[in-house]
Amino acid sequence: MTQGSVASGSRFLRACRGEAVETTPVWLMRQAGRYLPEYRELHEKYGFLTLVKTPELAAEVTLQPLRRFPLDAAVLFADILLPLEAMGLALRYEPGSGPIIEEPVRERRDVERLRTPPAREALGYVLEAARAVRAELAARPAAEGGPVPLIGFAGGPFTLASYAVEGGGSRDHRRTKALLWRAPDLWALLMERLTAVTVDYLAAQVEAGAQALQLFDSWAGALAPEDYRRSVLPWTRRIAEAVAGLRTPEGEPVPLIHFAMPSAGLLELVAEAGGDVIGLDWRLDLGWARGRLGPGRAVQGNLDPLLLAEAPRSLLEARVAAILEAAGPRGHVFNLGHGVDPATPPEHVAWLVEAVHRLGRRGGPEE
Repeated sequence: MTQGSVASGSRFLRACRGEAVETTPVWLMRQAGRYLPEYRELHEKYGFLTLVKTPELAAEVTLQPLRRFPLDAAVLFADILLPLEAMGLALRYEPGSGPIIEEPVRERRDVERLRTPPAREALGYVLEAARAVRAELAARPAAEGGPVPLIGFAGGPFTLASYAVEGGGSRDHRRTKALLWRAPDLWALLMERLTAVTVDYLAAQVEAGAQALQLFDSWAGALAPEDYRRSVLPWTRRIAEAVAGLRTPEGEPVPLIHFAMPSAGLLELVAEAGGDVIGLDWRLDLGWARGRLGPGRAVQGNLDPLLLAEAPRSLLEARVAAILEAAGPRGHVFNLGHGVDPATPPEHVAWLVEAVHRLGRRGGPEE
């Protein structure tokens, strides 16, 4: 059996393609992170940026949750803002404040000075970590759900642009919206450069071993539908079309998960922008979303992360069962509606993975 055919046996990849699976696959956004004591130990010793920029440490963090839980996919430990740093924007992290861009993009000269370096040169440490993780995953005996694939990712164009323009996180994205409204030509130039870097970065991750990709446009839901349609959708579609042409070194197609949040007001537009799987946050009913997307589109989601952290087990099981029932037997990847909350006890995650596999089990491949 070739490595390519082994990859095809992955329960997660089959679900992304809408194929029948014996039970629903599950992975979690931020499954490698602060809720794990072994991660906190490394973070305290090295700091966040050292962890993401040191390939052996990033690989170790990526693999930590796989050693605890029978998850159906690994997600590369990195940060969506690393491409901005590669483009020439100084990036630092302040405890309690999150990421800070020291010289935000505000004028034409700021956009024009942004570099578009090849990811293989500027982000080689991420790619080295991906190669190390893929090698270890490939060496593992296949579990019930098949080989565990590696998910790579990048930030969506609006989210990256907002970080670059605002200089960090923002509640209202005022400067970013003002730029796209008042200077559409400059906005287009910024999006052109971000899109070029993102396409190259995702392709490089696939070359390094990623078998699926997720595009995190976590702040796209801050936009009115018309602004998303005019100022974001064309660039996201360009990324999705580029990913659609990618193949792993073994010749396998690479599914793209497109996650925008909050997604309810933009659902059809997000789907129109592209993606094999549409990620759904917890603010909408998954069955309702499936009805709007149509039967040909796989979905991912969408448990409230705080339910996992705080809810009594009886309520949590009922919500998991409801999501699985609404999703149906094909084309669903279970996940949270956003990342794992740092206060989540690891034993809650262990229970969730077991519950999804148990409650999501089907009678056979014909279902």
